[in-house]
Amino acid sequence: MTATVASHRKPRQHPLASLTGGGSRSARTARTAATLALAGAAPTFGLAQAAAAPLTPDFDAAGKAAHRLTPAQVKNRVDALYQEAEVATQSYNGAKESADTAREKLSRLQDEAARRTGKLNAARTELGALASGQYRSGGVDPTVRLLLSADPQRYLDGAAVLERTGSHQATAVAGYARRLGSVRQVRQRAEDTVERLTDTEAQLKKHRITVVHKLDTAEQLLSRLTAEQRQRMTARDGARSGAREGRTDHGDGHGGGHGGGALGRLPGAVGAAAAQAPNPRAARAVSFAYSALGKPYVWGATGPAGYDCSGLTQAAWKAGGVALPRTTYTQISSGPRVARSQLAPGDLVFFYSGISHVGIYVGDGRMIHAPHPGAPVRIAPIDQMPFAAATRPA
Repeated sequence: MTATVASHRKPRQHPLASLTGGGSRSARTARTAATLALAGAAPTFGLAQAAAAPLTPDFDAAGKAAHRLTPAQVKNRVDALYQEAEVATQSYNGAKESADTAREKLSRLQDEAARRTGKLNAARTELGALASGQYRSGGVDPTVRLLLSADPQRYLDGAAVLERTGSHQATAVAGYARRLGSVRQVRQRAEDTVERLTDTEAQLKKHRITVVHKLDTAEQLLSRLTAEQRQRMTARDGARSGAREGRTDHGDGHGGGHGGGALGRLPGAVGAAAAQAPNPRAARAVSFAYSALGKPYVWGATGPAGYDCSGLTQAAWKAGGVALPRTTYTQISSGPRVARSQLAPGDLVFFYSGISHVGIYVGDGRMIHAPHPGAPVRIAPIDQMPFAAATRPA
């Protein structure tokens, strides 16, 4: 997201440089102008670009070692890689949320700068007309001469002194000085926002590459298995998730786009879970989670076609009328903590010491969650993973 400018070229003028009647030629202003020009567009880090990044030696070592691993060992390693990818996914989600916020703030600052610039230019035009009138009548008031000074800092310092003289011209010039100062403040805030946005976008790229690398490594390991071995592995995962429901799974990884088949088999479960929810908002969140059964896991996604774990819980509670933050490690602070023995439908249940996975509790020791790539949104027992904590969104 940065532009390379050859050293022999003339630096670009800052977009707001005209506010002071000229424009700084400092390196900082030129750099910021170039960055501001680029910051209005969202970053586009393609998945193919990230996937094409060079793989570290441990990837090759893991791939070769897969020839000697048993299916159980492959599964353990793949599960670990999925969990590591989920940690990186949450970091990506957090960085993306920060970048989106910075972009919105930058847009507001640019709009605000444009409005203040319009008022500043109107005031400058008025004072210019005053100077012309005074010149024709035989002289220019000292306050107006100060306005026309080539040294903006001297102008600003002098305006504060002249305001105390009480003259009409001094008051007008002081008002102009305040407007100029406010525009400079907005410009500085915009520059700071651009710097933060640039740093955040670099983090986004880093986390994206990490996620893709982990998932590629897992896929390489799985590719060493036969189709029959992979099918048995998938069937065991589905059986663990669906045994409490009296079936092996809730979808084929595609879910028809709506999860309707699974929901059709669970009318009583949906109603029972919603009825046990502590409030109507939690009941709506639970109903939404059931409606998402069978939709695919897509890392970084918040629906409606697919979800990652925190994207699913965020969407479910949005349906309930509550805005949750984007990541697992911020969602855990979205309400009071709940003891495992006091869980109620709608509560958020978190797993692993790093709080890298989340599901929505639906009662009877079960949750609905988006597990990992290749596994659709489904019901699973909460003891399937290391339980960390639970929160009741408020």
